Amino acid sequence: MNRINICFEKLDSDGNKGLIAFVTAGDPSLDATPEIMHALVAGGADIIELGVPFSDPMADGEVIQRASERALSHGTSLNDVLDCVLKFRQKDLDTPVVLMGYCNPFQQMGLDPLASRCKEVGADGVLVVDLPPEEAAPFKSSFEPLGIAQIFLVAPNSPVERIRKICEYASGFVYFVAVKGVTGDKQFDGHEIRENIERTKSIAGIPVGLGFGIRDPRAAGDAAAISDGVVVGSAIVEIIEKGKTVSEISENVTHFVQELRIGINGSV
Repeated sequence: MNRINICFEKLDSDGNKGLIAFVTAGDPSLDATPEIMHALVAGGADIIELGVPFSDPMADGEVIQRASERALSHGTSLNDVLDCVLKFRQKDLDTPVVLMGYCNPFQQMGLDPLASRCKEVGADGVLVVDLPPEEAAPFKSSFEPLGIAQIFLVAPNSPVERIRKICEYASGFVYFVAVKGVTGDKQFDGHEIRENIERTKSIAGIPVGLGFGIRDPRAAGDAAAISDGVVVGSAIVEIIEKGKTVSEISENVTHFVQELRIGINGSV
């Protein structure tokens, strides 16, 4: 069984909600990335979203855009990102890792080779931000036979028929976008989106994670109260951006994730 499914089943049996933490691979360096991933887990992250740097990250705000630029300035490639997962797996065989990126790098590698490499290094899922369900069949045919989850975004204003179409292809979990706009753009309003999240849960039949605009423990707790998992990215990437050394970054990341975990646990 895929690590993502195992993770959510355990969270559910324990009466907990998931913490899904995002970082960009190659920021501040490729060597630092596995250490930062371990720091996320040490703080209480249940799933790691590992960003594949891209030159035009249209769904991302300025913080993650800058992280992609820094990673690309080091020459970070998709193969390098997969190597980071392999290094992470040398010490951690259990924490699910999802590659989050855009179609171009994935298609350049080729879907079958990418799926095989994901299986080889221990990547559990892919979230292709700019992949509409109408174009998802080739991805599904490459990833599904190898047990690699295909995660999709659902917008706060997605109509029911659109959600149904997305969920035909979704596995692992569905990523519900809390706000209209880009990552780190603004705070979400739980009252405003609660009904849409409930509708998405009923259609999907798999866990629903909530992300975009979650920057502190209180917001994480509010998000956990209406979802199965909370996705935090920009606030973590900002800590990485401000850090002077890898050890300082790792320590600060672990501390911040611990605070998020407390906020989430307080909502259960």
